[in-house]
Amino acid sequence: YALQVCNILVGNSPGEAVVEMHFPAAVYLFTAPALIALGGADFSASINGDSVPHLQPIMVCKNDVLQFHKPTNGARAYLAVAGGLAIDPWMNSYSTHLKAKAGGYLGRSLQKDDELLLRQLPKFPGKKDEFSVLPWQVDINWFGKDYPKEILALPGHEWERLVEASKENFTITSFVIAKQSDRMGFRLNNRPLYSITDKEVISAAVSFGTIQLLPDGGLIILMADHQTTGGYPRVAHVITAHQSRLAQLKAGDTIQFRLTDQSTAEELLIKQRQHLLQLQNACTFRLEEYFHANRN
Repeated sequence: YALQVCNILVGNSPGEAVVEMHFPAAVYLFTAPALIALGGADFSASINGDSVPHLQPIMVCKNDVLQFHKPTNGARAYLAVAGGLAIDPWMNSYSTHLKAKAGGYLGRSLQKDDELLLRQLPKFPGKKDEFSVLPWQVDINWFGKDYPKEILALPGHEWERLVEASKENFTITSFVIAKQSDRMGFRLNNRPLYSITDKEVISAAVSFGTIQLLPDGGLIILMADHQTTGGYPRVAHVITAHQSRLAQLKAGDTIQFRLTDQSTAEELLIKQRQHLLQLQNACTFRLEEYFHANRN
């Protein structure tokens, strides 16, 4: 979701490649003018030492320096650049899989002195001597004021394997994300949940957001770099519309689950996608209007 919002802000296709950052984040030197946007986590960004907002398009000039100072909220920030990054897709994706050493930029994390080229070089009207923040900001509150604080989840295929007390604990317990978590999965520190049987499960398909019950009674939530199949019981699944909230958590953060139904999950996903479409239409209009007004 955050990736799509950033791309929309700079006029890219929502699925263009962006830079994903954890804190402490890198310092970026622009060797040509560019239109950028920052989204996801707020890492208190600055350009040439002056604070700049996230969720707002920014025109940067040649030799401008973007850097980040402290995390304000969230765990993963995103940088989109108009024109898109010149990254070759791998398995129909621009994502980097670090353990497989594939995808993204040479299959690895970015390093000092790496140079990221643009797939297209946009032509910006006029010449500016200093960066400028364009006069509009997106609202990512697609969910409304009555949105639940809990992470909504659907009962999984093996939900009924849990004893009744463990089913109750699943929804009343505040789970803590353990330090052993990574992009493959979030391990949760919690009171053990118990199964009514020790019978093993045949390996079956899993997805982003699948919550598995481990042999010791702990839970793991599969994240972006999850495997494709698993042999642990799938007790629940985080709904698609809440996966972006889940992805902004980090070790030490707490999660409260609430069970929901398929109809609610679909309604929230439709609402989220409608909001993205509205943002795309509005930002496209504002960018066209801005560049038309600033032509020489």
